[in-house]
Amino acid sequence: MTNRPRVLDLFSCAGGAGVGYHRAGFAVDGCDIADRPRYPFAYHRGDALEYLAHLITTGTIAEYALVHASPPCQARCGLTVGTNQSQGWGGPHTDLVAPTRELLDASGLPYVIEQPNGRAAIRKDLTLCGEMFGLGVLRHRNFEFGNWSTAKPAHPRHRGYVRGHRHGVRREGPYVAAYGKGGGKATVPEMQDAMGITWTDVHTELTEAIPPAYAQWIGTAFLTARQEFLA
Repeated sequence: MTNRPRVLDLFSCAGGAGVGYHRAGFAVDGCDIADRPRYPFAYHRGDALEYLAHLITTGTIAEYALVHASPPCQARCGLTVGTNQSQGWGGPHTDLVAPTRELLDASGLPYVIEQPNGRAAIRKDLTLCGEMFGLGVLRHRNFEFGNWSTAKPAHPRHRGYVRGHRHGVRREGPYVAAYGKGGGKATVPEMQDAMGITWTDVHTELTEAIPPAYAQWIGTAFLTARQEFLA
């Protein structure tokens, strides 16, 4: 459909957000610094912030109705500031949230910044959870909105534990752990099924992805708010 509004999917990874926006009614253009041959839409390989700055400078950013950005989360996600920090694991990570927001504000467009639970310096305008969509993961994600807003959905009570080992205790539950390996973590097919992702079977891409249902909900809410504004 050529009359779809366009969304720019920055730090796109394999397209969890992009597929959700597509299902909501958007045409999707992705950008990621890594090669993503399984990304299912138009794609620019390069530095996301440099690409965004280029689009702003040339004025082509005006072709988009919305920008979604999922800057790398390792600097302040729960795992980094929790278990990994306490154990002395991992290395330094650059926090790109602030420079991403600065450019998004400069674009003048409505935008979404996504980050996992942790200490990421974003407003939690919206928090989504797999249980809201009947998924096999919890995978809480926080979203900051710029230049638009929407009501928050109710956060239902979780039905049990995430399956696997944690702090030496093995638990069973209705959700799988879609990150890491070992300790009862989900297999690739389990992650695909739990998140509703079929187009990639790359383990690292699945562990970084947000379920498409999240972006579909956000995209639908944005288009509804946009229509109400234009009415």
